[in-house]
Order: sequence, then C-alpha cells, then structure tokens
Amino acid sequence: MKNFLIFLISIFFFSCQQKENKETTTEASDSIPIEKTKEESKPVKEENKQIGDTIFMVYKNEKNLYIAEGSLDSIHSKVYIKFKNENSGELKGLIFPAGGKGNIRFNQIIFPDNSSDGPFGMDLKIDLKQKGDHILVIGHSLMADEPYFGKFKVQLEN
Repeated sequence: MKNFLIFLISIFFFSCQQKENKETTTEASDSIPIEKTKEESKPVKEENKQIGDTIFMVYKNEKNLYIAEGSLDSIHSKVYIKFKNENSGELKGLIFPAGGKGNIRFNQIIFPDNSSDGPFGMDLKIDLKQKGDHILVIGHSLMADEPYFGKFKVQLEN
C-alpha cells in the first residue's frame, strides 16, 4: 500500500511538470513574429453601419457623401442618424427604400441646442446654421397606411 501511494504521488508530480513544460513552450512560440499575408495588409473598407437603432455617419466616400444602409423592423421602428456638422451650409438628404417605394421619411432633425424641426419627406433640404452633433430621425409616417419594414439606404450631403 505504501509503494502504491508513492507511485501515485510520483505520477501526480510528473504530470504537473509536463503541463508546466507545455506552457513554457507555447509562450516561446507566441513570441515568434509572423509575416502578414497580402490579404491581411489590405486596408479595411470604411462604412457607416447601423448598430441597434443608430447609424453613426463618420466616413465619407470619394464624392464627399455620407452613405449608409439601415433597416426598420418591428423592434426598431425609428432609426437615428448621428453626424457631426463642422461648417454651416445646406444639408441634403435622400432615403432610398429597398422596394423603390415605401412609407418611410425623415421624421425629425434635432440640432445641437436640442431644438428640432420636421417632419420631412423622403428627401430633405435644410440650412444648418449650428456646428456640432445633429441627429436625424427616420421612420414611417403615422398619417399613412402600413408602416415600412425593411432595408433602406440613406445619403447625406453637406
């Protein structure tokens, strides 16, 4: 019995020592530099994406336009578009529903001083006199039948 206990203890210590050796070898292999492939070094395409019920307009395309895709569903019946205006001028906005037509519009614009204006249609032209963060609210018109559910594209030009 005494020999059996010594045998089990020695196996236990031996197995613990093996795990320690494995950990040290992985640490050494982690520090080896790996060359990047051509696919990994490509620049990431910058897009304005909808996260929850909000689209953050951060990236402009080569035509100096903010373009994003969004979707309205029963959970997110309104989509908020946040963008920063750094110079005063006219803001032009367009909504393109996926089906071509739909009950969708710019419901409201909220200015940096928390004043608001609206409602608008599927196109928007408004003078921006304030600098700062603006919020556009997109949703369906409560005066029309059948709310719009589906994907759409929005384009803003400042």
